[in-house]
Amino acid sequence: MAIKPKYVKQMGTLLLERYPEAFNTDFETNKENVSKLTNVESKPVRNRIAGYVTRKKGGATVEA
Repeated sequence: MAIKPKYVKQMGTLLLERYPEAFNTDFETNKENVSKLTNVESKPVRNRIAGYVTRKKGGATVEA
C-alpha cells in the first residue's frame, strides 16, 4: 500500500469533518461528491482523496 501525500489526508479529513453525511463506503459515490464539494481539477488527485475517504468510512476492501 502506498503512503498517501499530506494534502490528500488533509483534504479528506476536512471533507469528512464538514460533510460527514455526503460520504459512505462506495468509492464511486465518494468520487462524485469530492468533485462537487471541492475545486480539485486533477482526476488522479480526486480519486486519491475519494479513496482515502472511502477507506476512512470503512470501505475499500481489496480482493487478492
